[in-house]
Amino acid sequence: MSGKFKNMETKLIHAGEPDPPIQGAVSMPIFQSSTYEYSGETSHKDLKYVRLNNTPNHRALHQKLASLENAEQALVASSGMAAISTTLLSVLSQGDHLLIQDCIYGGTYRFVTEDFPSMGISFDFIRGDNPEEWEQKLKPETKAIYVESMTNPLLQVADHPAVVKFARSHNLISLVDNTFTSPINFRPPDMGYDLSLHSCTKYLNGHSDVVAGAVLGRKNLIEKINHKLIRLGGALDPHACFLLHRGLKTLAVRVGYQNRSALQLAQYLEKHPAVSRVNYPGLESHSGYPRARELFDGPSGMLSFELRKGLDAAKAFLEKSELPILAPSLGGIETLVTRPATTSHYYMNPKERVKLGIKDDLIRVSVGLESTDELIEDFGKALP
Repeated sequence: MSGKFKNMETKLIHAGEPDPPIQGAVSMPIFQSSTYEYSGETSHKDLKYVRLNNTPNHRALHQKLASLENAEQALVASSGMAAISTTLLSVLSQGDHLLIQDCIYGGTYRFVTEDFPSMGISFDFIRGDNPEEWEQKLKPETKAIYVESMTNPLLQVADHPAVVKFARSHNLISLVDNTFTSPINFRPPDMGYDLSLHSCTKYLNGHSDVVAGAVLGRKNLIEKINHKLIRLGGALDPHACFLLHRGLKTLAVRVGYQNRSALQLAQYLEKHPAVSRVNYPGLESHSGYPRARELFDGPSGMLSFELRKGLDAAKAFLEKSELPILAPSLGGIETLVTRPATTSHYYMNPKERVKLGIKDDLIRVSVGLESTDELIEDFGKALP
């Protein structure tokens, strides 16, 4: 199916759709059934059942997602963390070692630092743009390397071509969390990544009404992850599949606008006298700008910034701003603001957090679909 349609916008609408349409329905129906009649299947994995991730809603969604990043196969899960944890547990086992980027999503950080030790899995944190460090920390038992396309919340850009090359030269599995970038801006399997992970709660669904995750990549690895997911019970229910399927169809339109709007907001903040730092790879002042320009089709709708007057000023801004909603998560149609130190990275060791550059006064912004001019005006009124 992925080879039938050439362009992203067309794939989003037509890839994975039933052909012919079921009873003529233009929209994919919700198959709100946990159980399906036996019809002569000779293998347990061929039986249709929600927990086996193979109902009509799952299958349509898997085909559509795989087509977006030109992956061999895709799999959805009940949350982004279900996708991440199940994937890591599928490619790593007792005695194995993982190289993982140092500035990552707080949920991933907690899973690796708090759960891996009891499983006998070791790890080392690495900088995403320093291959020499990767070599130094490589061990005979290293099995995988894990990075983010753009880091949460500092928007750092890893040296992705180097990650793929390093993984191949050392027979490692390469994994990237592509949530911040989305398939509109970056398609990791095209670059050679083995696995691309998403919290579909964010950009892929885009409407702040679904919690879901996905992993895309090599067929043999996806099948292995699916077997683990079946045992762990992290299946996505049919109605959530339907909502995610529907949300995907507007992904190109949404992310295209968010790319443009976030860039204008970042440019405004960079020039504002109250702002001391803006983290956005679409700005020439950002350390990841050259790499982002080379690798990505857009700089994303995510940015973060710091104020010269520190934490009190950050708190005052969050109270005074009217258009953005003060809430965790990201990638929806509404602009969201949050302090990562109190939400996504709350459980990270405070000293480690500050060492990475995630200060208490750092404000993360997920730009939505509001008028860019009104958003900038509102930020201007709220800034000290």
